[in-house]
Amino acid sequence: MFTPKPEHKFTFGLWTVGNIGRDPFGSPVRQALSPVELVHLLNEVGAYGVNFHDNDLVPIDATPAERDQIVRDFKKALDETGLVVPMATTNLFADPAFKDGAFTSNDSRVRAYALQKTMNAIDLGVELGAKVYVFWGGREGVETDAGKDPVESLKRFREALNFLCEYVRDQGYDLTFALEAKPNEPRGDIYLPTTGAMLGFIATLDHSEMVGVNPEVAHEHMAGLNFTHAVAQAWDAGKLFHIDLNDQAPGRYDQDLRFGSSNLKSAFFLVKFMEDVGYEGMRHFDAHAYRTEDYEGVKDFARGCMRTYLILKQKAAEWNADKDIQALVAEINADLGANDLLGSYSTDRASAIKGAQLDRTVLGERGLAYEKLDQLTIELLMGVR
Repeated sequence: MFTPKPEHKFTFGLWTVGNIGRDPFGSPVRQALSPVELVHLLNEVGAYGVNFHDNDLVPIDATPAERDQIVRDFKKALDETGLVVPMATTNLFADPAFKDGAFTSNDSRVRAYALQKTMNAIDLGVELGAKVYVFWGGREGVETDAGKDPVESLKRFREALNFLCEYVRDQGYDLTFALEAKPNEPRGDIYLPTTGAMLGFIATLDHSEMVGVNPEVAHEHMAGLNFTHAVAQAWDAGKLFHIDLNDQAPGRYDQDLRFGSSNLKSAFFLVKFMEDVGYEGMRHFDAHAYRTEDYEGVKDFARGCMRTYLILKQKAAEWNADKDIQALVAEINADLGANDLLGSYSTDRASAIKGAQLDRTVLGERGLAYEKLDQLTIELLMGVR
């Protein structure tokens, strides 16, 4: 029941299962595996697809001949395993050239290099089958506001995305963009720090229809926000083009924990929302195994992400079918006599609402039974219903 299948569309990045356990206080604990080896690892655990930054696959200093050989080997591994590449992205944060941003750098040469690097990476992603291209601006921010004008920086970011949208159109690529928000780390403050901020920014682009969001659990939780609400806003706007699943303890550094391992109830409501609305995109796990693990542990981590999602999907179905829970939901949402007053504005409707007998004392006295509903949810998750 909880075995991943292609229709579940579970994907991982090369950088996730390929994480070698380095952190700011310690050197690597796992030997690096090649992209080909990582494709076979993902096939072994039952993943559907593999995503990558350009330099996860092709080193930044590779020669053209080396690049072509790497891509040939990668394609062969995809053919052998049946894995697909649904999404790709560009690393615009690791190289020292991007220490003060890529698209928002004060140095026009850096901005030009960022466009060059991204166009080449888009070509590579499309060559390998990607339909979504993600932009995470990890260096697009500041440590001190003395260094950058935030309005000018947003203009530069907008100019870059407008340029790249036109490039995709000019090339005839079947590709959409997804912007990924994060409040901080590695910069002290990153521009457009939340999914809501990204949605507002997208509306200012020349081809906003091509651009959506790629919200990530950890990034919203770092800011103490409700991730399911961010996803719902993106869905409502028709902009949920991709999603990054992991977990995070609020107030910590970006942990990229195994999905569902820290905030199980939050993960449950997220999965329930995605399944209830019929989200058909990839379920991408942007997480990595604990530093304590060898590659058997990395496989356990990857299997755990997918298994937890499927368990929570089953729990969501049980929640929707639970008679006591649904009776409470029906009671909470019952029409108590005012639905006919509501709807789109008209002069008559405004007059009817203004003249309605709505007793605020009675309204304030009604108990809503949310405590009972939440407890039933907890019991269902704990397996005692």
